[in-house]
Amino acid sequence: MGHSAFFFLMTISTVLAGSGVTIKTLVFPTETSTSYVEMVPMKPLNLAAFTLCMNVATELTGEREIILFAYRTADSDELNVWRELDGRLSFYLSGDGVLFRVPQLGALQTHLCVTWDSSSGAAALFMDGKRSLTKIYKKGHAIRPGGKVLLGQDPDSFLGGFDAKQSFVGEIGDVNMWDTVLSDGEIQDMFSGKTLTIGTVLDWDTAQLKINGAVEVVNREL
Repeated sequence: MGHSAFFFLMTISTVLAGSGVTIKTLVFPTETSTSYVEMVPMKPLNLAAFTLCMNVATELTGEREIILFAYRTADSDELNVWRELDGRLSFYLSGDGVLFRVPQLGALQTHLCVTWDSSSGAAALFMDGKRSLTKIYKKGHAIRPGGKVLLGQDPDSFLGGFDAKQSFVGEIGDVNMWDTVLSDGEIQDMFSGKTLTIGTVLDWDTAQLKINGAVEVVNREL
């Protein structure tokens, strides 16, 4: 390679290295019944399958439940993701949930994904690219449209009925959702940063976020 070509490549590398990539996260600093974020989806959540991923960190111990994601219609909780009282992670589709005994969430960021397919009932969970066992859950069920996606609170009614003792305290970011089950390799590549897969239902980079209460949007460079 000639000196000019080498200098050209070095210049590009320097520019790319210096440009940085800015990402946003949501910080929920205190336990509250008033702070939450509504995330506006790109299309209705009329789903027979999904993959939901997020980065999450919390210092709350296993002494209480923690809501990680809520999607509720006027009638029911269509999809809720929880850290249970005993530390298990779970999600619920309009009724009883499916629970996974996995390592505890903590102050270090965890890349968390849950997947579900109605045709088979196959449900699984990923933590930092590592896949859980498969459980069969709600075969033939469908998630209905017309609801609201909330981060930080569990609504017992449509945008209401919040309980501070179930609220999220910590940091959540990179919340993305697809209307298909992503492959194990795609989820592992997302965690490792090899690929950027844009959500088809919720896209963190472009989604409108409606902030309510004491929630801080923090931007940082990778």
